[in-house]
Amino acid sequence: MALIMMRSVATTRRGFFKLKRSSSGIRAFSSLLTSPPSKAVVYERHGPPDAVTRVIEMEGVEVKEKDVCVKMMAAPINPSDINRIEGVYPVRPPLPAIGGYEGVGEVLSVGSAVKHLSPGDWVIPSPPSSGTWQTYIVKEESVWHKISKDSPIEYAATITVNPLTALRMLQDFVTLNSGDCIVQNGATSIVGQCIIQLARHRGIHSINIIRDRVGSDEAKEMLKRLGADEVFTESQLEVKNIKGLLTNLPEPALGFNCVGGNSASLVLKFLRHGGTMVTYGGMSKKPITVSTSSFIFKDLSLRGFWLQKLMNSDKVNECRNLIDHLLCLAREGKLKYEMELVSFDDFHTALDKALGKLGSQPKQVLKF
Repeated sequence: MALIMMRSVATTRRGFFKLKRSSSGIRAFSSLLTSPPSKAVVYERHGPPDAVTRVIEMEGVEVKEKDVCVKMMAAPINPSDINRIEGVYPVRPPLPAIGGYEGVGEVLSVGSAVKHLSPGDWVIPSPPSSGTWQTYIVKEESVWHKISKDSPIEYAATITVNPLTALRMLQDFVTLNSGDCIVQNGATSIVGQCIIQLARHRGIHSINIIRDRVGSDEAKEMLKRLGADEVFTESQLEVKNIKGLLTNLPEPALGFNCVGGNSASLVLKFLRHGGTMVTYGGMSKKPITVSTSSFIFKDLSLRGFWLQKLMNSDKVNECRNLIDHLLCLAREGKLKYEMELVSFDDFHTALDKALGKLGSQPKQVLKF
């Protein structure tokens, strides 16, 4: 008889046993277990997230022999989550869909063929997997990556999409050594903050560009505390000799762009001969314009980065090792960014904050 491991009968539905019969009589017993009923954020059409999402109660689903039932603990609201709901992200789950793409949970129960996970383990979906905005998730064991239970839940919930993007971009395009320099725009974003800290950890200098806004001086100080060497507003870079602003820093070999438009052009101006700019976002929704002379005389390279494509390749295990490294840095206080834990019951308030309807807010992380 196949046994199903359970953390607590009081927190799950009891499995029931059904006889399987063959021509020779009773063949075997199989255990059928269902997950607890789940509360989930769903949308049945694409559109403004605050208009098309709703929170519903869902019935429990069967936990098959290779499945793991996870009780979610926390999941963030990322810009890419919003884009999926709006219908503008390149890859979207079929409708109707449950929102969310990353998060952290605790294993509640496992199927009889599950080998490497047990009730009580902490896990994250790796690669990230749609449908994390719900209280219970049932998916195959291969989806889940076990992490240390010493990890702060808000970092465990958010470690994949932004910090892993920062780390992979720092190591995948140009060989950087201690003393080298990078330049980036969108430096106050979570990816930008992670790039500063991860670069500093390796002895790599950073030049950072932020937009002109109220509170830019405070933003500069925050980035300096994280380890930024230089922070400029876009208007400060409206000079003929942009590299004359640098004192003891070498010309950057690598740049990161998540804005586009004029801000991307400023990144390109800093790059040394043969430098590379990696684009991973386009917040301004404006194209990247490169002068002919930059291509001919500076031999610049333009590259793109999309984490989802990378993690759906044969690099999944490599990425999981990097995630463990990032969580170790977070536990040691060497990787930090501002977040706000919000009760799942207050989802719509958290969504309004994530949409910018309540002014500038830290990353919203739903706590279940």
